[in-house]
Amino acid sequence: ASSAGLNDTAERVLSCEQIEWADLIFVMDKNQLNRLKKKFKSQIGTRKIVNLDIPDEYDYMDETLIRLLEMKVPKYFVPK
Repeated sequence: ASSAGLNDTAERVLSCEQIEWADLIFVMDKNQLNRLKKKFKSQIGTRKIVNLDIPDEYDYMDETLIRLLEMKVPKYFVPK
């Protein structure tokens, strides 16, 4: 897993290399989805993108955000 932001002020800004590395990409909301598709149109290709439909209004490590992620993300991973 890897994490990055779309804003230029993010601690780790999303790169083309990360997009190409990813099998699955999560975004918080529709705004992020649109920005991702616009900025990385040629790199996305057929990669699966999941909109978690979580408002991008939480601080880093916010307990509510963590609970929401714990509820929504696991269903996209199948144990091997």
